[in-house]
Amino acid sequence: MANPWLVAGGWMSLVAAVAHVACIIGGPDWYRFFGAGEPIAQAAERGSWVPALLTLGIATILAVWAAYAFAGAGLIRRLPLMRSALVAISAVYLARGLIILYPPLFNRSDLSAAFMLWSSLIVLVIGVAYAVGTWRAWPFLTSKGLVG
Repeated sequence: MANPWLVAGGWMSLVAAVAHVACIIGGPDWYRFFGAGEPIAQAAERGSWVPALLTLGIATILAVWAAYAFAGAGLIRRLPLMRSALVAISAVYLARGLIILYPPLFNRSDLSAAFMLWSSLIVLVIGVAYAVGTWRAWPFLTSKGLVG
């Protein structure tokens, strides 16, 4: 049976990737709605490619992270450096989620407090899914029994 923690983490990463692509398509109002900050929304209004490129980069990273979760769960073929990648992905998500505990990083003038709170909580949930899933899959991540 596939690791439900990594499957959930993968789906959450994939949804986040799609939401980032939707911001590119939706434009400045979507950047504002999702809390990207007024400077990013204004740059998109001016027709700058920077917001779209940054957002596409984030979406790509999230999609790759989803692929690692699905591979770790055994749903797709093995990917390179499975254990190291899943540990690193878990750590990044958890660190980003725990920003809520460090006021100097949490209180950013370019982002709303509501965005920082909700995004931190969401990312923390994703990080827990990856961490628990990686921990549960650990014995299988180097075995030949894993898909691939």
